[in-house]
Amino acid sequence: MGYTFASATILLLLITDPLGNIPIFVNALQGVAPERRMWVILREVLIAFLLLLAFMFIGDGFLRVMNLSELSLQIAGAVVMFLIALRMVFPSHLPEAPPVHGEPLIVPLAIPALAGPSALATVMLLVSQAPERRLEWVAALSVTMAVCAVVLVLSERIQRLAGDRVMMAFERLMGLILVAISVEMLLRGIRLFVKQIGAGA
Repeated sequence: MGYTFASATILLLLITDPLGNIPIFVNALQGVAPERRMWVILREVLIAFLLLLAFMFIGDGFLRVMNLSELSLQIAGAVVMFLIALRMVFPSHLPEAPPVHGEPLIVPLAIPALAGPSALATVMLLVSQAPERRLEWVAALSVTMAVCAVVLVLSERIQRLAGDRVMMAFERLMGLILVAISVEMLLRGIRLFVKQIGAGA
């Protein structure tokens, strides 16, 4: 089963997790003047978008250089996605990091909050499975980053209106959906692996 534009967009939204990143952005921007926060958020989203876009176009070459197959990428992506989803469903109770003084640049907002390992693996996986639909995946990524930008620009207002309890419930629901997607990816990878073994025997 291949991805459609809609399913790829939903998958990327679950992976980049703009709602789950609201506390990270609010905390990191505490030392930034209120009138500058929107521009910092847009800059970080743009950096994440450009990095993910670059991986869409050079990802297949990277796989060839590293001698990695589409199958290994799919299984590795499923495992990483599963671990990310578990963290969403069962968040750790570690104390929050102290706010960053001054304007954060690239780390931790663009990377790894938005363009983390699971997002990079996902865009490479989409392109490796259907390279002829690359423009469709670029469009899905563009929609995803636009949604992230809107949500994160409104992050303080959303957090204030929804409250911590609602945000946590929504985060866990998205994590549960992501667990199911990662298990499906893993099962597809295992089925393909078994089929390859059977063909080689």
